[in-house]
Amino acid sequence: MNFSRRKKLLVEAISASLLAGKEILKVYESKDFEIQLKLDNTPLTLADQRAHDAIVSVINNMGIPVLSEEGEHLNYEERQKWEQCWIVDPLDGTKEFIKRNDEFTVNIALVDKETPVAGVIYVPVYKQLYFADVELGAYRVDKISEWDKDLDMLVQKSHKLPLAQNRNETLIVGSRSHMNEETKQFIAKLKQDKKEVKLISKGSSLKLCMIAENEADVYPRFGPIMEWDTAAGHAIVKASGGKVLQINTNIELKYNKKDLMNPSFICSR
Repeated sequence: MNFSRRKKLLVEAISASLLAGKEILKVYESKDFEIQLKLDNTPLTLADQRAHDAIVSVINNMGIPVLSEEGEHLNYEERQKWEQCWIVDPLDGTKEFIKRNDEFTVNIALVDKETPVAGVIYVPVYKQLYFADVELGAYRVDKISEWDKDLDMLVQKSHKLPLAQNRNETLIVGSRSHMNEETKQFIAKLKQDKKEVKLISKGSSLKLCMIAENEADVYPRFGPIMEWDTAAGHAIVKASGGKVLQINTNIELKYNKKDLMNPSFICSR
């Protein structure tokens, strides 16, 4: 897929993320929303479904199939025929949404032959937008308001990632809701190898954004996590010069696999 085509798709993905963010905030600000449990016992809110519908209403017209956490998942025999696909998490960090700590995001990734080549992460509460393409690079724009679909102008208003930092300590970012024993052991070993190590807790795909920004150095993930949780962040990290590699293999995470759950991985600069 050429750069010109990806830019057009990125524009639509940004539009879809902003529309989804508006729908999420309508539910979030109502402060009275029903919580259901899906078959895997993970929570689902009205905001998840409304965000999914908003995203699909925009990107479904682009001729590329959509794999969304809240959508219908076709069997692998059908999906493996896809050259490209969208991988979407309409509301990443539903637990953070329910806790009302504001650390939830909209994730939209464009995947080409199992590799994320463009990604968008939108943080509705802060109106903060991360977007990236493998050729364009990775960017963050703060307090985005109106969007006229002018990508070049948006790039000019944005911070190019990674940001310049001057620190002596190693910053590890970990999950606010999914800290397990393997992660604790990894952090303990890193503390033995490094002089100064600090742990930061963050919800949703914001952990990947912190690596892309250079606000953190390492994000280890040993617990179960699905493709739609990482695809957009992976694209942004990669475009910023970072890596998302499977534990013990140093192979990049792949997407639209038969098993939609990711293996354990390390994201780093």
